Amino acid sequence: MRPTPAEDADDRTVRLVRAAQGGDTLAMAELLDLLTPYVGRVCAPIALSQGADAAQEALVAVFKSLRTLKEPAALRGWVRAIAVREAVRIARGSHRAVPLDLSTLPAYGDPQLSADIRDVLDRLSPEHRAVLVLRDVEGLDERTAAALLGVRTGTVKSRLHRARDTFRKAWTS
Repeated sequence: MRPTPAEDADDRTVRLVRAAQGGDTLAMAELLDLLTPYVGRVCAPIALSQGADAAQEALVAVFKSLRTLKEPAALRGWVRAIAVREAVRIARGSHRAVPLDLSTLPAYGDPQLSADIRDVLDRLSPEHRAVLVLRDVEGLDERTAAALLGVRTGTVKSRLHRARDTFRKAWTS
């Protein structure tokens, strides 16, 4: 029986990780190309305007610690945990901008919509943005999100509730 394309990709990733752990610079470069877009998608909505900085810090942390990854098949989850941690750390250190007035909402498909969503996200704390990304963008359950954030499941639930409530109020005000 032939492996599926997803299984082929997983096998390729495992081989890349093992080669990179062994010092193969070409494998490291290929792994970097593979992980950069994913790390950027995780960091951007948490660290907002400093998403690129957070992604860079996360990738540096990933490659510094790559030899400690015991199970190469768990790469994505391990990288996600590092990216979330770095994005929250970077976002905490930044000074938040004064939010814009959202009294006039753009129509669906309007480029301004993305900017307005980003502005509403800017009103949330990094911890609330992180839980929103993990639950509503990444689709993780509360237990997994709690483990990634290093908090209890109940904390994730309450942060998620507050984050969604704050987002909703900011969006409609």
